[in-house]
Amino acid sequence: MAHRSGFVNIIGNPNVGKSTLMNALVGEKLSIVTAKAQTTRHRIMGIVNGEDWQIVYSDTPGILKPNYRLQQNMMKFVDGAIGDADIILYVTDTVETADKNGEYVEKLSRIDCPVVVVINKIDISDQSSVVDLMEYWKQQLPKATIIPASAREGFNMQSILDAVVEKLPECPPWYDKDAFTDKNLRFFASEIVREQILLNYKEEIPYCCEVEIESFKEGEERYEIGAVIHVMRDSQKGIIIGKKGAALKRVGTAARIEMEDFFQKKVFLSLFVKVDPDWRENKRELRRFGYED
Repeated sequence: MAHRSGFVNIIGNPNVGKSTLMNALVGEKLSIVTAKAQTTRHRIMGIVNGEDWQIVYSDTPGILKPNYRLQQNMMKFVDGAIGDADIILYVTDTVETADKNGEYVEKLSRIDCPVVVVINKIDISDQSSVVDLMEYWKQQLPKATIIPASAREGFNMQSILDAVVEKLPECPPWYDKDAFTDKNLRFFASEIVREQILLNYKEEIPYCCEVEIESFKEGEERYEIGAVIHVMRDSQKGIIIGKKGAALKRVGTAARIEMEDFFQKKVFLSLFVKVDPDWRENKRELRRFGYED
């Protein structure tokens, strides 16, 4: 039997559970998951292998209308994902308005590669509403495969896998069998810190922050990691640090515990905060953080 491999790119609006779905399909926590929009900023790949197939899943930022250069570059990841996919997983859910993404749905109706529409979060809906949504999406994208699912509950993950494997093109594997992502450990360290910022601070603070790993040393017994949290104003720096450093310590402790679980090794984590007023618009800074080519 010929080997099949392909790039399966996951797109959709913020808050529809794309990253939860990605993690469920890959079987590893590769994309950070929070209830806040714009949690995913980069394009993150997760690799799954079968006996005669390989799927390279790619989680992309949630679709939005850009307000600054960082968001413009995030949308380039989405547009690139549509352009270079072997299969598109378009994720919607039972909560958002079905007609929210007219421009992208129109693009999906014109592309040649197969499309699988995943209606996520059916665990918080009822059967009648789900049936109506399935009919709606069949009318919008007649050639697409429509699958209701719950990534949080793990429902219908096998159906999604079967649909994807069926549509894979014949191709040798793109990655070694033991590879599970294209990102390095420094990347995941920065994402784990950013996840804790999203979880521990409200309003605009998380969206004004970027995490940079300045040092990453692996010893025999532990990793020693130094991370800088870039913010845009002095007032944000004060909020991140908190009274007598309590807020920063809370974030550091939670991030360290998460890293130890992810890396399966002890971690010594040092966090610093730096004011960088223009990082979301500065091309050089965005390139340094991995958002510019």
